Amino acid sequence: MEKTATAPRCRSGEWTLAEAEVLGRSVLRAPSARDPQPWRVELADGAVLLCERVDVALPQHDPHRRDLAMSCGTALANLELAVRVLGRRAEVTVLPDPAHPEVVARVEAAEPLPPTDQELQRYGAIMVRRSHHGAFTGLPVTSQQTARVVAAAVTTGVEPVRLDGMERLAKFFEHAARALQDDEAYQGELALWTIRDEAPYRHGAGLRSSAELPWAGLVRRATVLPDLLVLRERLEAETVLLFTTAGDARIDHIHAGYALERCWLEGVTLGLAGAVLTQPLRVPEVRSALCEDYRLAGFPQALLRLGRSTRVAPSSLRRGVAEGLGAKWR
Repeated sequence: MEKTATAPRCRSGEWTLAEAEVLGRSVLRAPSARDPQPWRVELADGAVLLCERVDVALPQHDPHRRDLAMSCGTALANLELAVRVLGRRAEVTVLPDPAHPEVVARVEAAEPLPPTDQELQRYGAIMVRRSHHGAFTGLPVTSQQTARVVAAAVTTGVEPVRLDGMERLAKFFEHAARALQDDEAYQGELALWTIRDEAPYRHGAGLRSSAELPWAGLVRRATVLPDLLVLRERLEAETVLLFTTAGDARIDHIHAGYALERCWLEGVTLGLAGAVLTQPLRVPEVRSALCEDYRLAGFPQALLRLGRSTRVAPSSLRRGVAEGLGAKWR
């Protein structure tokens, strides 16, 4: 985008305040497992640094911080799209500085380059993407739509695998849900992370007490779990993609989140609803069983449920721009 000499600028040089707003709000709309929004953004001359916030880590839910890194990966996908819609080529470097591990990625705004129609459509999907935690209508996702969603995962070492055999998947989900429901430390942390009085909250992080939670994975003590037959029928009414990576290091988790968000946004452009599940994979025996039963070549990182819905899911709470992006944006 051509900048005018009179455009108001933020304190970091090249970025105008309007461009900073586009970058910032795109990051703030990224999905994060259990909604900690574990990122902050710093502006540099012609570049943006995406940094991880470890102060919002949830050790019982995410002991190895896989979800934290994947959440930063989803924010990176949105940030890259934002740079593109501003008319610049985006040069992305993941974990650019070993001396500063909190810097997840550096996105350089290179020479002018108009965004493609596909990039514009995916950017538009950022603001309307919602997590649909209920059952889908049962209308199938076509093979052509699935292929387009899978093709969006253009990142090294990440493979979305469409799962079949829903009876065995239902058994894995049920086992994970019961294990987490009986985990006192997990349930205590979930209670602390739940917002009880939602009325005063315009911005923030945390789980709404009124939110629909997945019927497998993130469950409370009082959650009524469906029996295996109902669970299997629900799974058969949707398309389930499992994102796997060749390695299981932090950089792999970042790439997995990046690929997942690209696929989810592509699904939104096709009129599909979706939701991510990671909690079943945080139960070690379930993660191992998935690898064995489905003969996976990589490490399972996240599940993306896709289907059709006749209603719009409520938006989750989001931090304010000042909190998420710091003083340089004001």
